[in-house]
Amino acid sequence: MFIFSIRASSVKFFGVIALTMVLLLGILFSGGAVLASAETSVDFSGIRTEEDRISFLKENGIEVKKESSESCDFVMPENFDRVLLGYNEIQKSQGLDLSKYAKKKVTRYTYSVENYEGYEGEVKATLLVYRNRIIGCDISSADPEGFVKPIVKA
Repeated sequence: MFIFSIRASSVKFFGVIALTMVLLLGILFSGGAVLASAETSVDFSGIRTEEDRISFLKENGIEVKKESSESCDFVMPENFDRVLLGYNEIQKSQGLDLSKYAKKKVTRYTYSVENYEGYEGEVKATLLVYRNRIIGCDISSADPEGFVKPIVKA
């Protein structure tokens, strides 16, 4: 005679394992569509010209003065200070992450915003571009006591 017993904790354990496997297989066979729906649907690539940059800003509801554009190149630091860590949190809220570009040469484009409501001072839109891809973007006041906000609404 052979006797086999199962405790309730064993049933729960195998139930959790089975449920996890079903979920993983579902994600795998859906092509990751479940996870992709949580990410932002903004295309940050294909930014080659000034028209592309202005078009990106317009798609996000920002009108800028074309003649107000400024650009400069800089190298993204390897170690982020407190200010850059805070700025990167704004980027992460848009689905971007500057830490991936440490020690890379990046171009910053800045534009004067024409249609920002609720603020009387000068407002700027900034795009950080690396190899024809936006890696960071924000809208901010020129006032040191002002604001910095993400361009892309999550």
